[in-house]
Amino acid sequence: MDLSENSFDWTLARAFLATAEEGSFSGAARRLRLTQPTLGRQVAALEQALGVVLFERTGRSMTLTEAGHDMLEHVQAMRDAADHMALIAAGRSQSIEGRVTITASDVMCTYVLPPVLRQLRQRAPRLQIDVVAANDIRDLMRREADIAIRHVRPDQPELTARQVREETAHFYAARSYLQARGRPRNLDSLAQHDFLHFGDVNRMLEHLNPMGLSLNAGHFQIGSQNGVVCWELARQGLGIVPMTDEVGDLFPDMEQVLPDMQPLKIPVWVVSHRELHSSRRIRLVFDMLADFLQVR
Repeated sequence: MDLSENSFDWTLARAFLATAEEGSFSGAARRLRLTQPTLGRQVAALEQALGVVLFERTGRSMTLTEAGHDMLEHVQAMRDAADHMALIAAGRSQSIEGRVTITASDVMCTYVLPPVLRQLRQRAPRLQIDVVAANDIRDLMRREADIAIRHVRPDQPELTARQVREETAHFYAARSYLQARGRPRNLDSLAQHDFLHFGDVNRMLEHLNPMGLSLNAGHFQIGSQNGVVCWELARQGLGIVPMTDEVGDLFPDMEQVLPDMQPLKIPVWVVSHRELHSSRRIRLVFDMLADFLQVR
């Protein structure tokens, strides 16, 4: 076996790591954007170089052998070190140009961020801004995004976060829906109406039932993981949906349901990696986003 400094091939180790984390050649190939045969050859080449079997093939799944488990921790540490090196290098960049990736919910990307993106274009025309509309947590540690706008504070010590405001939210419905079904007068009467869900009905019920709403899964017959789709379904008169007042008030065809009800409070955090925060371009975008959101 010869894996000296001059002969080690990170490409083979990366193929092993992706296969171990995805559990199959097909999943690893999609992740690395390779063909499945190419990825399989890379794993086989690493096994040959090491002189050990790293995976047991069980149908379409790949299970780590004892030797594979022993190697996995070390390859993950190599990957983490490479990621950290890239973060440090990016953080030292002092040019107001290049690419910055921002991730936020699809609703915020669609209805809230366009004005500040226009300001960024005027302030730094050589910046390239990628907007990732996602309702899940993008991994800042893996550079899936440079800056995230989220409703929960991250707990990783490597991340820096600023709470910029606390949004309010109410229930909204299309005026046409309320004219057809009647306007609820209290929390109890909401149980006579249809609601739209944002993908996970049980999670929504965990938030709504403690507020005194007598709702169950049967109230949520239509919904979408995509917040913009869910909002547009509500605009078509398909049910009631919770939405931030900032977005809801943009649409004259939508009406607050129980406007005197105590509003939902939703914190807004702008988050970045500490190393990236020393980059001029990341700092510029971070500060402009924070300032823009804070005054809204």
